[in-house]
Amino acid sequence: MIKKITLALLLAFPVLSSLAQAPDENRFVKSVLVDKLDEPMEFTFLPDGRILFVERKGDVKSYDTKTKETKTIAHLNVNTKYKNRLGQERVAEEGLMGIVLDPNFSKNHWLYLYYAHPTETKHILARMELRGDELLVEQQKVLLEVPTQREECCHTGGGMVFDKSGNLFLTVGNNTSNSNSDGYAPIDERPGQAYWDDQRGASNTNDLRGKILRIHPEANGTYTIPKGNLFAPGTPKTKPEIYTMGHRNPWRPSIDSKTGFLYWGEVGPDASVDSEKGPRGYDEFNQAKGPGYYGWPYFIGNNQAYADVNFETMAIGPKFNPAAPVNESPNNTGLRELPAATKAMIWYPYGTSEEFPLVGSSGRSATGGPVFRKADFAGAKRAFPAYYEGKWLIVEFMRGWIMSVTLDEKGDYKSMERFMPSTTFGSAIDMDFSPEGDLYVLEYGSAWFRGNENARLVKIEYQGGNRKPYVEASSAKKAGAAPFTTTLSADGTKDFDGDKLTYTWTVKKAGKFVKNLAGANPTLQLRDAGKYEVTLKVADPKGLSNTASLEILVGNEAPVVDIAVEGNKSFYFEGQPLKYEVKVEDKEDGTLGKGIAKEAVAATVDYVASGYDPIEMAQSHRKADSDLFASAGLRLINASDCKSCHQMSVRSVGPSYKEVAEKYKGQDMVEKLSDKVIVGGMGVWGEHAMSAHPNISKADAKAMVNYILSLGDAKASNAIATSGTLGLKKPADQSSSKGVFVVRATYLDKGNKKMAPVQSEKWLFLRHPALNVEKADMTKGILQLITPGRSTNMVGQNPHLGYKDLDLTGISTIEISASAQARSNAAGGVIEIRLDSPTGTVIGQTAPIEVSQGGFGGPPPAAAPGKGAPLGTGVAAPASAPAAPAAPAGQAPRRMNGPSAQKVAIQATSGSHDLYFVAVNPKATEQQIVVQISGIEMKK
Repeated sequence: MIKKITLALLLAFPVLSSLAQAPDENRFVKSVLVDKLDEPMEFTFLPDGRILFVERKGDVKSYDTKTKETKTIAHLNVNTKYKNRLGQERVAEEGLMGIVLDPNFSKNHWLYLYYAHPTETKHILARMELRGDELLVEQQKVLLEVPTQREECCHTGGGMVFDKSGNLFLTVGNNTSNSNSDGYAPIDERPGQAYWDDQRGASNTNDLRGKILRIHPEANGTYTIPKGNLFAPGTPKTKPEIYTMGHRNPWRPSIDSKTGFLYWGEVGPDASVDSEKGPRGYDEFNQAKGPGYYGWPYFIGNNQAYADVNFETMAIGPKFNPAAPVNESPNNTGLRELPAATKAMIWYPYGTSEEFPLVGSSGRSATGGPVFRKADFAGAKRAFPAYYEGKWLIVEFMRGWIMSVTLDEKGDYKSMERFMPSTTFGSAIDMDFSPEGDLYVLEYGSAWFRGNENARLVKIEYQGGNRKPYVEASSAKKAGAAPFTTTLSADGTKDFDGDKLTYTWTVKKAGKFVKNLAGANPTLQLRDAGKYEVTLKVADPKGLSNTASLEILVGNEAPVVDIAVEGNKSFYFEGQPLKYEVKVEDKEDGTLGKGIAKEAVAATVDYVASGYDPIEMAQSHRKADSDLFASAGLRLINASDCKSCHQMSVRSVGPSYKEVAEKYKGQDMVEKLSDKVIVGGMGVWGEHAMSAHPNISKADAKAMVNYILSLGDAKASNAIATSGTLGLKKPADQSSSKGVFVVRATYLDKGNKKMAPVQSEKWLFLRHPALNVEKADMTKGILQLITPGRSTNMVGQNPHLGYKDLDLTGISTIEISASAQARSNAAGGVIEIRLDSPTGTVIGQTAPIEVSQGGFGGPPPAAAPGKGAPLGTGVAAPASAPAAPAAPAGQAPRRMNGPSAQKVAIQATSGSHDLYFVAVNPKATEQQIVVQISGIEMKK
């Protein structure tokens, strides 16, 4: 009888899981395992409990979950630069991009890495053997090569996953620039523009880029083609490795262990509005139940089609047909007729998604994630509960959320909900379950192309019974001169079972114990310079504990960098120059001009068009950083004995610095050469040995090598002086855009013998004076519509748009374009401009915006009972309707009829404020449109 009941329960498991309730968020405990990583990309789990992850610049690292120790176990020489046809060099998106374990790793110790070859224009899929902590890089076997171009950014892919049959899936980016397509389809067929034509990549059946490949690695280091790929081996003009194609930048793939279906995230193009060229950009979360074509660059989202644009004449041709796509590009080497396009499972734009409103509106970068199957975690300590059976957990790099996607019995989309909705997972670049059943998230960090304080590996545990405390640790100061005093804080720490907690702070220096402190908010005093690790352990009475750590740097105060400007600090007004001055103050080094040389400060300016790729933006600033770091290296060289053997451009005992730079140009040799500076060496440049310098720190050696290698590079083209006047003129090809001027200044201080240099930076964003009504920071009662035309409707009682931290210095008027259309039963009203909150001080107000005929014509609708009378419909406005403010001297008051602009004089206001635009009509009902707002622009 017991066996029958057990069998019945097993058979009913899918039903039980579908009826289960979502567990409370506080049942999941998020903890940071390791942070301050340098561009982490992908991770995998070893059977012994270690976690391997790769960093873009070439490091392979392990994290031991038992000892909590992180080690660099290998370094691969990889390419990290692009160099375009003009000779301009920029940081590349490529490098060491992916890692995955062989399914039989316990026996063969193999793992696979995907990286950019250091000198040749290709990406490599290689198999390597791991022996303990030693990765046998020199004995690698190259399985697959993907030819690439290294002139123009972007998109590399690099995610890998195995299925149950031992087939390896590899995502490959399109390796195509989107810089001249305004965020629409990059299909530039002009001669010499192949790198801007993705018909030669993603939609080329004879090219490996813009694809997800499926191969079966063999023991001898080769691979075979599994049955069932998109094109059978031997099919003319095709690559048999292709499983799916038509991808722009597919990221992290996963396999549903039960169905075998493939899932991944797909990063889409940048356009923010629909146009004649085609739809706005969408990111996608995709599913493949089998091989297929996913449409890029002809289609996006649910097969919305782009137009066939002639980039020579900019003539707009017919839209492509998703049922029968044809690739007629002169850059296409594959089949002309392509498979029918498969639409995305989930797609969403920058703005609000009508189909998937829960994803929100913001920047976007779909990552991916695993499908949970409880059967994959038999015997696991903390497997997720049955509620998540068969759900796809997806994470978004820019928006920081994780969604739990419910699929129906066929594997089709059914619904989604936030997972841990009050928790943010910023810059998540990979996510997967460990064999123990915990969910791990690898977070890249907030800034591109550099290590970040918040680049980290995070673990999420499910707690079914007594829960571990949730721990947060912080410090009033994290760096400063010696002696050093700060207040530690456990604020934010909590126990969801209501237990009384004990707090123990352990301070270590170089791994050695320094002191313990007790209590939630103790005072920490440190006399000696150095790097300290402070760990807070919080325990409950039942024996469960959790920890959080932070780093304290003593002996070098961080510099303070600022950019002072004359006038408004939020907006630029084209044609009007802006005076600026960079200011730097450092406790140890002095101030700019007094102790700090001007050439030791890097300052840059860029124009960032609307929808501009943030990776491309970061590239130019990081080039300025490399120039800055080079100058720091020069200081160290001048203070050393290097000149006794090396000169700038003339060979001495050893090679000149310029010879070294030329020999290693385009190669990531910083790690190897800095080791040589410390330990010495010979044989590369002749018989004379290079002396060892054991007293030079690794950080100083790297700075010196960075300087030497920089001699082969051009200086940053966007560099500016530390003071002067900016013309703020947009590039000719961006004259009609409404982008942002980005001014940045940074200083790397000199550090000292005990403490490494510290870098500080200041960013100044000067935005176009026109505010985007679709991208307000705060909203209430805002309804965005995209059909039959785009509109931003302000609905109900006192709906508002709000914008954070705007400098109103020098702003005299604000031009507002709004209307109230009879066909939509709009109520009409006024728009109040308020400071700091929707109920804050009114500094300006429009004249009444009356209901107007328009659109489809016809008589205005009568006011429905209880809905009030729309202004301008022949019914008197309510007595309580706000009166228009007095007009400025010499300006007659006016009423707005239709979507015309009105200049609203505002009270003189200085400094930065949150600014709110509130639509007011006391008679408007909860669901009634007050006005449709189409434009807001600041005027001096």
